[in-house]
Amino acid sequence: MPQANVSLDSIVHHFESLPDPRHTLNRRHLLVDVITIAVCGVIVGCSGPTSIERWAKAKADWLDEFLALPNGIPSRDCIRRVLSLLKPEAFQTCFQSWMISLVGKEEETRPTIAIDGKTMRRSHDRSRGLGPLHLVSAWASEHGLALGQVATEEKSNEITAIPELIDQIDVQGAIVTIDAMGCQKAIAKKIVNAKGDYVLAVKDNQPKLHDAIKDLFSDERQDDLLKMPHRQHQTSEKGHGRRDERCYVLAKIPSDARWKDEWPGATAVGMAVRTMEKSDGTTDGDVRYFITSCYLSGERFAQAVRGHWGIENSLHWVLDVTFNEDQSRTRERFAASNLSWLRRFAISLLKRHPSKHSIKGKSEIAGWNNEFLMQVLAAQGT
Repeated sequence: MPQANVSLDSIVHHFESLPDPRHTLNRRHLLVDVITIAVCGVIVGCSGPTSIERWAKAKADWLDEFLALPNGIPSRDCIRRVLSLLKPEAFQTCFQSWMISLVGKEEETRPTIAIDGKTMRRSHDRSRGLGPLHLVSAWASEHGLALGQVATEEKSNEITAIPELIDQIDVQGAIVTIDAMGCQKAIAKKIVNAKGDYVLAVKDNQPKLHDAIKDLFSDERQDDLLKMPHRQHQTSEKGHGRRDERCYVLAKIPSDARWKDEWPGATAVGMAVRTMEKSDGTTDGDVRYFITSCYLSGERFAQAVRGHWGIENSLHWVLDVTFNEDQSRTRERFAASNLSWLRRFAISLLKRHPSKHSIKGKSEIAGWNNEFLMQVLAAQGT
């Protein structure tokens, strides 16, 4: 099986530097064997260590062709112990080198990185007084790749988790998009210092800034806006029994705006207006405001705004519907975080396979067809 050997050898290479956290007396199975089995198991839809062991035993003859497996297939307890001991930061670093090897094949001048949080609702541990685990993730919108994640105990801790996540990933030359909770001066400074740009949503948690931007785009100031450097973009979409009209406006911040210097690197402010006409003739809509460090074209600003919500549709929705993450009862914090990361990485690989099947369909085929699984692992396809 030459293709399998080439693909699995490349996987092993990325994990060779990962320290084994187990005591030497307890190492009946190679760390890289356990990790490779866990990666493959999650790709084919396994929910945790028990189902990963079941899948691996069913595929034992095939796995034995390219893994050492000195003591056969590792047990569910072994898989659980490894995932519980591995520090998430070190675990993710190995995957990031794998991702770089994939993305390096492509060219992208200004990638968009969406940062957003998601709560694993059933991961609470009442016996230890722990609530559900909240994960803040970075998602490369154009590539469909998970770049990193930081786990916190509360959603409110996103503000402190985001700077940690920015330290983990490379944002140089990228446009980082964050929702209103991450609209903080310290976070803006962190991104600029890392040589990236930002597009931050602005809501009432920054009342002075929100009111200033809202006033700038108000009907009463339309004449002033037309005299200012600004760019626009409009889209119209029809489907699902409704028509969506969207208008995006990006304007350079006036030089006399007193609040401009309070926001590191701030260059422009934007507005996104959506009007939805339903099949019964009724209309609905919303207006959102943004501050950004880059004066983008109207179309690129629209892509950044729309791309941010891709983390909801392309990642969070898939995690819950296809991988049933919201129902995960894994309570040990490292294990829950590492399994969650494996799901995100699995989605990244499955998305990159060129077949037209859904993510769930690709996952099922990978579980049945060894050659297809190898294509997914190599981010290739026929």
